[in-house]
Amino acid sequence: MTRSDAARITVVGDALIDELRDPTGSREFVGGAALNVAVGLALLGEDVTLVAMIGDDEPASRIRAFLDDYGVRLVESPSALGTSRAVSDRTEGGEPRYVFNDAAQHRRLSFDDATREALDAADLVVVSCYPFDDHEQVDALMEAVRDPERRLIVDGNPRSGMMRDREAFLDAFGRVAARSLLVKAGDEDAELLAREPLDAFVRRLRGGGTEGPAVLATAGRSGADLHHGELDVHADIVDLPGRVIDTMGAGDATLAAVVRRIARDGLPATAEAWREALDEAMTIAAATVRHEGALLRTGMSPPQLGS
Repeated sequence: MTRSDAARITVVGDALIDELRDPTGSREFVGGAALNVAVGLALLGEDVTLVAMIGDDEPASRIRAFLDDYGVRLVESPSALGTSRAVSDRTEGGEPRYVFNDAAQHRRLSFDDATREALDAADLVVVSCYPFDDHEQVDALMEAVRDPERRLIVDGNPRSGMMRDREAFLDAFGRVAARSLLVKAGDEDAELLAREPLDAFVRRLRGGGTEGPAVLATAGRSGADLHHGELDVHADIVDLPGRVIDTMGAGDATLAAVVRRIARDGLPATAEAWREALDEAMTIAAATVRHEGALLRTGMSPPQLGS
């Protein structure tokens, strides 16, 4: 159950089946970056709707049941190519490598009445793993989200196997980020999209100054930084018991934790408040990567359904 004062958050992006392959065989998880963020926010007590594309097939039924278990409403966009699937293996450090099916490579959302209602009703709109290289989809998103400077949080989350036009993606992501409340960017995003280090990518997103959106910059083992106005705040990763098993959900867990803090308290205005938010996010991410799959964890025990 969500709290009576839970924030209403609509997450827009991908929902898919993650097929993990290793020498012992193949296992499947319900996933997708946007879905992971939505379920993570629900586990953290918020009132969440996910807008995503799924097919008319058995994997879609699994996604619907999974979201229902965790109390996330789903606004569906139809997919003629079926439900998206990502096949991945892991490197020695738990980093995922992906191959995507045709549905994932041609993802599109329908901005119908149900989608617009979900966007209008939200206190915050979070966009993750969106087709920023499709100008029609970008225009439709920005036309549908009112007051983006106060409500929109964006994570580009580019994937080489899903992106068809890198330069178009980079340009549109930058334009949307400039109109957002908060933008998240990772070191791998910076390399893939702009062929530059994360610090240069952050400067790009901030327009070379301090007047742009707040930027949450994540760098794996190097932790995370928050850049907001004149504030620059760093948080190291958190060392919890147990080994790192799967880093797939680290960025999504970090974003969910920061969004939850903004939903409850507003955008932090001081270095101390940002440091507290980042420390909490790093702790949640550290717990998440000590389990297989991308489901957000707040500790070492399994999460409760529908909490």
